[in-house]
Amino acid sequence: MPIKIPEALPAVKTLEDENMVVITDKNTASQVTVLVLNLMPKKIETETQLARVLGNTSLVVEMELIHAKTHESKNVSEEHLSAFYKTFYDVKERYFDGMIVTGAPVEHLDFEEVDYWQELCEIMEWAQTHVKSTFYICWGAQAALYYHYGINKKSLSEKKFGVFAHTVEDKSSNLFRGFDDVFFAPHSRHTALEEADIRKVDDLKVLAVSNEAGVYAMSSKNNRQIYVTGHSEYDVETLKTEYLRDLALGKEIAMPVNYFPNNDASKPPLITWRAHGNLLYSNWLNYYVYQTTPYELNEVGNK
Repeated sequence: MPIKIPEALPAVKTLEDENMVVITDKNTASQVTVLVLNLMPKKIETETQLARVLGNTSLVVEMELIHAKTHESKNVSEEHLSAFYKTFYDVKERYFDGMIVTGAPVEHLDFEEVDYWQELCEIMEWAQTHVKSTFYICWGAQAALYYHYGINKKSLSEKKFGVFAHTVEDKSSNLFRGFDDVFFAPHSRHTALEEADIRKVDDLKVLAVSNEAGVYAMSSKNNRQIYVTGHSEYDVETLKTEYLRDLALGKEIAMPVNYFPNNDASKPPLITWRAHGNLLYSNWLNYYVYQTTPYELNEVGNK
């Protein structure tokens, strides 16, 4: 279960402490290369989370990182960005097996108001001819659905916050192969997508849903774009950290549901989504990226 990442990336020590196989030798051949557009402010945390789920497969997965050139990152050092990140304009002539676009804490803005929106649109358009399958997470999924289909997000009266039960709707989907009848996934967002808006788009397949959290996963009919509204890559402490942060800032925030034992924030939260989170990303890599990638990657746009 190896993940190939730079030797000095902070995720290396964390994952090795978890007994994961980490490859840092640049000369080791990778079977799959996944480009990650990391839009999250806590980039190191997100790098580690994604490296963990991408490394939980028998494939040798190489993870490459890019950030938005048109946005100034304030929560990570310039040294870290310079050492481990490129920009889209550094890699746009290349082809990739897969790409992940993360969420971002910009839900309060209209898409066109986001300072890197035009750059993101360019990346999403480029991905259609240079990436076999793109996995969009949370706000990244909302942004992609807006760009590709004109589906706009709606503001919620209360933050969708906690761990929610989901069911697989499309049982033929390889993305959810091996899933239980009910599975759990974290959500943390102030906006949502209207299910009716999604279902009226002929090119979209609804794959999994939640009675409480709404549509969880969708894909284009050719499986080239995967959209997931939750955060199956989250660590056990992530929701706790967000909750305590918002409390310290004096924000009105409800306790994350189905998270703390007996709703007691003094008790360590239980992780109830890790197995399915690992399976979700493993299935994506195996069935939508690796097994369907053309021998010559520059043929991606022709498939």
